[in-house]
Amino acid sequence: MQIDARGQTCPKPVVLALEALSKLGPEEFLEILVNDEVAVGNLTRLAEEKGCELLVAEKDGCTSMTLVPRTAGAADASAEAGVPESCAAPGIGQTVVAIGSDTMGRGSDELGRILVKGLIYALAHREAVPKTMLFFNAGAYLTCAGSESLDDIRSLERRGTEVLTCGTCLDFYGIREKLGVGGVTNLYTIAEIIASEPIVTSI
Repeated sequence: MQIDARGQTCPKPVVLALEALSKLGPEEFLEILVNDEVAVGNLTRLAEEKGCELLVAEKDGCTSMTLVPRTAGAADASAEAGVPESCAAPGIGQTVVAIGSDTMGRGSDELGRILVKGLIYALAHREAVPKTMLFFNAGAYLTCAGSESLDDIRSLERRGTEVLTCGTCLDFYGIREKLGVGGVTNLYTIAEIIASEPIVTSI
């Protein structure tokens, strides 16, 4: 299978590779074309994580990266040892992701919006999705109509992620009627979730 990911920015090449790897049949391999150094590094790490043999070559002015999955025999041995398969069925993790802004990090707001969009896209395409996602302050805009991340957040909800947006924040910004995914919550519930869950990641 070949994928042309030239011109695609992080995390798209890795997500495309993950989706393709899950569809490969016996004796099949994946070739992905990229022209970005970040993508080359990310795909190299992906190959290591998935136990794939990696072949790299320059091709038509870009980098050709071929990922060859481990053999059936190696997979059987890993299964006997209790090692999960790289194409295991998607599940729900134990992480709570709290997003308090429609940008990510400090500095350029334009870059911050690109980063938060990419992060949510990546979360939506992981094998294990977050248990809960909390949106508050300007993060409330991400769950409302017009958000470029709305489809990805809806995908997360369909796969089992609980999506909650702060009602006080929706009212403050006057966007409650635009809520497009998940439910409305309050600060007490947010505090309860953060205090009771073992892994909370704040963005």
